[in-house]
Amino acid sequence: MNLGRLVPARIPILYSILAILILVGVVPLYWYGTQVVGINKERLKTNEKLLQNTVTSSLADDITQRQNNLRTSLDNLSSAIQVASGNNLSGEHVSTPELRALLDSFVSKSDTLAYATILNSEAKGITAGRMAPDPFMQRELEHAFQAARENRIYNGQTLTIGSGKDSRTIRLVSSPITVNNTFIGMVGAVVDLDFLIKRLQDASQGGLDAYVVDSRGRLVASATKEYVTGQDMTHIELVKNFVDQGTKKLAATSEFTIAENGTRVPMLGTCSPVSVLEWGVVAEKTQADAYASINEMQRTAQLLAVGAVFLSLLISFFAARRITTPLEVLTESSRAIARGDFTQRVHLKSRTEIGELAQTFNAMSDDLERFVFDLKRAAEENRALFLSSIQMLAGAVDEKDPYTRGHSDRVTRYSVILAKEMGLLTEEIERIRISAQLHDVGKIGIEDRILKKPGALTPEEFEVMKTHTVKGGTILRPVEMLKEMIPGIELHHESLDGRGYPYGLKGDALPLMPRIIMVADTFDAMTTNRPYQAAMDPEYVVRIINSLANTKFDPRVVAAITSVFERGALRLHRAGAVSEEQASAAAAASQASTTPPAGPPS
Repeated sequence: MNLGRLVPARIPILYSILAILILVGVVPLYWYGTQVVGINKERLKTNEKLLQNTVTSSLADDITQRQNNLRTSLDNLSSAIQVASGNNLSGEHVSTPELRALLDSFVSKSDTLAYATILNSEAKGITAGRMAPDPFMQRELEHAFQAARENRIYNGQTLTIGSGKDSRTIRLVSSPITVNNTFIGMVGAVVDLDFLIKRLQDASQGGLDAYVVDSRGRLVASATKEYVTGQDMTHIELVKNFVDQGTKKLAATSEFTIAENGTRVPMLGTCSPVSVLEWGVVAEKTQADAYASINEMQRTAQLLAVGAVFLSLLISFFAARRITTPLEVLTESSRAIARGDFTQRVHLKSRTEIGELAQTFNAMSDDLERFVFDLKRAAEENRALFLSSIQMLAGAVDEKDPYTRGHSDRVTRYSVILAKEMGLLTEEIERIRISAQLHDVGKIGIEDRILKKPGALTPEEFEVMKTHTVKGGTILRPVEMLKEMIPGIELHHESLDGRGYPYGLKGDALPLMPRIIMVADTFDAMTTNRPYQAAMDPEYVVRIINSLANTKFDPRVVAAITSVFERGALRLHRAGAVSEEQASAAAAASQASTTPPAGPPS
């Protein structure tokens, strides 16, 4: 047999084009589908976590509210007992009809109270309610009485009383009764946690299990009978983490596993703390149930992907049969344009529709190249015009006060140097550049008699001067593209210690942009001549700025200005010597927040 006849002399273009179409069409489709599924998977995971967080937070808030209400009721009852007893609960005074009526009313007004008692300092008293204390509850009462003698409130452990259908989960809460810090008795109430169990049952839907644990990881209440009150739940990783947090307990959602029938079952759970009781509300669900919709989505996406790939192959096969070699040229040129290279042209001699397509393609490339060039040029011109307009506006502000000419440009230069030193992104630096250029734009709205006043400002004039920050924000707020720069304009006279203006922001409430600009503004104000001060030695100024780190200025920005100054980037022509006391006073004047400066602030 002649094998040469079985192997074609060349590979038909049909197969080559078909392979290219598969590579270009199917692979991106698969990648795109994978990305979409991945994104939706993460969103569904987030939604499931948010759902659990919402359930546990709602239950925690309900428990907290009920506990606070109960404490308020006990306080009110304690006050009423003092009034009704005349601050005397000794002997028979503790069992007067008035006190019995108060106690009966206290229990009857609440559907969650199963028992209440008033005891005097000899542990004798009266009771009301629908239950009688068993030995476990009697021991809790003794603990509560001892706490009351020590002038402490008492939140008892959760107990289960009764059996079968009559079983109840309860908890004792008590408060001391004191007169002039002298212990005269105690009021206690037993809370029936049936309301909590019903809430947990309502929340346990769709495979979700909800329960409550105390600070030691012991079960308080559960929606199911799988767990019993007092059971140690620390074998569950989520509960163990809650216990290990100690007093600083935070809400947490995590994935973990539990042992079930000898196997590890992946779980998703959330624990929200109940701070007033040091409890934790837990909601957990198997990952199979939690991510059921995700798994279903993946299966559906896979089926759709297979169908789409098959359809793509079918269409590609028929399309490839009608396309010849010039398609490769057009494809390569199209890819070049997609990469942004508009210089590519199709050199093809053909009198068919392919040739006409090539000519049209080349004409389109010419138009696109010119259009992109024009767009780039227009963008550069618009940016230059925008920056020039900002500089012109800042210059107009500086021209109002002959002593601050060039101030905005210098503050801009210093701010950009500091921002670069701190390693900020280019976009952040540009926003700081524009904000610093316009940081004093609000002075347009300040009267010249105040702005140009050579002497000290009166307190009233200083209050007017301080409004230039808010005026600046008001001027720029209608300009959409300048809204991100408003914090640097409106807040550059704030202070980390909250003593700045106009809002007295403190600590983390103050954004980074005004923190940078306020240091640059202070540096320029203290190193230039003003009607109320002489220009100071930059080295003194940097020392004073360092002395105000953590109180007025951000220590990171202070570190940046110190670094660039020591490298020589901020070294100026040295002015006459100025003492540290003068420099400190000038620093306070340039960024004053509560007292008027010796002249207009920078």
